[in-house]
Order: sequence, then C-alpha cells, then structure tokens
Amino acid sequence: MPNHPVDVHVGSRLRMRRTLLGLSQQKLGEKLSLTFQQIQKYERGANRIGASRLFELSRILDVKPAFFFEEMPTGSSLQVAGIQDPADEFEHEFLGKRETLELVRAYYKIDNMEVRKRVFDVIKALAAEEPTKDTTGSKI
Repeated sequence: MPNHPVDVHVGSRLRMRRTLLGLSQQKLGEKLSLTFQQIQKYERGANRIGASRLFELSRILDVKPAFFFEEMPTGSSLQVAGIQDPADEFEHEFLGKRETLELVRAYYKIDNMEVRKRVFDVIKALAAEEPTKDTTGSKI
C-alpha cells in the first residue's frame, strides 16, 4: 500500500525542521527513545506519526504541532489521492533537498546583515547568469 500523502507531507516537514536545526536522525531518535531507522520511516511517510508523538516532536523541534501540516496541498480530490500538480512537486523537490536546507541554515547563521545581503545578491547574480532550462532540461 502506498504511503498516504498526508504522512509523506508531515514527514517531509519533520525532515526539513530537523535538518534546519542541525539535528541528526540519531540524536532526534535518542530524544524520543527511538532508533534512527524509525525517524527515517517517519520522514519518508512510511510510518504514521501519532498525535502524542507529533506533540513530542513539536516540543523538541520548537514548533507548534500545526507546523507539520502547513503548506500541505489542499483542494482537489486528486491531491488527496496523492496526485499533485507537477509544479508543486517541483517546488517540494528543491525545498526538501538537504543541500537547500543546509544552505538556508548557513545563510541565517551570518549575523552581519550587510554581509548576508551581499551573499544573497551574489547568489541571485550567479543564478541569473545560468542559461534558462525548460522542464525537460533543454536550454531555452
């Protein structure tokens, strides 16, 4: 049976927050008296997270329980069945990547606001120099 889209979404939010905090699966598992494999299953949406566990996770990760449900696709019955708009999947793919999360975490560790703005401007300038690609990967 395929993973339920809600479980997958909650798991991806768990992974995002854990990574942003620099917490390993092992360390999070220890705080919950679980193995890192169980945390992996939660993050993939393979195992559902019960209400009491979700409450514990929200305390450990310093977020409200509602955080795990934010930005969840709503609306059409296709999304509830697990079929998402390709644009949503594309955005989620980048936001869930470890590289993206580590970049964001490192960016916000820069205390000097002027330096942070310069880093942001450099990244934007570099991205503007890249050739634009369509969704098939062909250069436009």
